[in-house]
Amino acid sequence: MTDDLPAGPAPEPATFRGRDELRALAAPRRLSVDEHMFTAPGLPGTFRLQLFTAPGARPVAVETQIAGAEGMRLMNGVERFAGAVWERHCPDQDQPPVWVERQLWPEGAAQETRFRRVVFAEADRYRPRGPRWSVITHELLEDLVGAPVARDRGAGYVPRTAEVEPELVFERFAVARLARPHPFREPACMPAGVPWWRRWTRQMLPRRGARTCCWYHGGDWHTVNAMALQVLERARAQSVDPDGMEEFAAAHAAAAGSTRWQTEALATLFNTVDAIQPASETGYINGQHRAQAMLEAGVRRTVVLHHPYET
Repeated sequence: MTDDLPAGPAPEPATFRGRDELRALAAPRRLSVDEHMFTAPGLPGTFRLQLFTAPGARPVAVETQIAGAEGMRLMNGVERFAGAVWERHCPDQDQPPVWVERQLWPEGAAQETRFRRVVFAEADRYRPRGPRWSVITHELLEDLVGAPVARDRGAGYVPRTAEVEPELVFERFAVARLARPHPFREPACMPAGVPWWRRWTRQMLPRRGARTCCWYHGGDWHTVNAMALQVLERARAQSVDPDGMEEFAAAHAAAAGSTRWQTEALATLFNTVDAIQPASETGYINGQHRAQAMLEAGVRRTVVLHHPYET
């Protein structure tokens, strides 16, 4: 399950056209910045930034982050992270740096750790928009930058202090209270967030059923959230630890004879990495695509995860 994309297709490998573009961008660059704990103003996230530069060549920025351990994930914060790197390290460039992400997943996770290039559809000064992802191999990346690229998080990584982080808490939450989503991965069926008047209309006239456009619209969120609230109540009665909630929810789904999509969707709500996590400053740390699908369907209650940074 990638960030807020639990069962959707993986990013496509670079096409021939993409490879031609990479060859056109290739140049012998040098590693000019290796910042192991990069942070962007106002965002609860850190990552390693490797910035490769050369005179007359577009900078290439490579970001590496440990999933679930560094706050806002690279995919969710991509536009603002890229804008911050652009403004701080490449302020004279007319375009953002070539952006490559590497999310490090724990051993045994369903997600695969890969380099992924992000291409933005447009960009004003320090404000890139419309990201699209594609896989890039380590070999292609090193050909692009003309220098070795580290794959790891780096010796300068500083784990967050465990004692300052309160226990994660799952709780009921009114969907209509969620911030306006700004989906970036499914522009055809999620072109913009759900305005306030439409979300209240859907509360009165809910929609059920599935659509074939994407995973997020692929099932009935009303059914899934009804199960989620049952899971939450039973888990509290049995004092289930937050880290055990996903397994507890999967067992509930199996006992209920749920479909594969319902089981996957329910699991995302109780996964401590993939759960919907509202953020007071940024709207979402995670979950805005599912939030939009729920708002469009008129779901009234869901389950969210209190993130340490929101206490």
